[in-house]
Amino acid sequence: MYAIIESCGKQYKVAEGDVVFFEKLDAEEGKKVTFDQVILVSEEGKVQVGAPYVKGVKVEGKVVAHGKGKKIIVFKMKAKKNYRRKQGHRQPYTKVEITAIKTAAKKAEAASAKAETTKKATEKVEA
Repeated sequence: MYAIIESCGKQYKVAEGDVVFFEKLDAEEGKKVTFDQVILVSEEGKVQVGAPYVKGVKVEGKVVAHGKGKKIIVFKMKAKKNYRRKQGHRQPYTKVEITAIKTAAKKAEAASAKAETTKKATEKVEA
């Protein structure tokens, strides 16, 4: 099962257990992050495509770390004019581990399972 989500102006293909590097997100390390802008979901060969987003589907992840990417050099030069400028840049990122892709069908299954466990618990109390 995989999903294509939109975040930070880019699209990412994610699956459960993947570690993805997003542009800097406003979340602390160890906190949960939810992405609700899901463009496509593929589950056991069934593909759902949103217009523009798939309704009822969310992707959850856990922020692992924040950091900076590899340094790139920005060098400007104009020939024969003695103009040279050298500047470095390191893009900040957020490392996120994808924990779950929740679809409407999974939510219904979870709700029915929870209802069954509460029903069994109430039967034991009554008996």
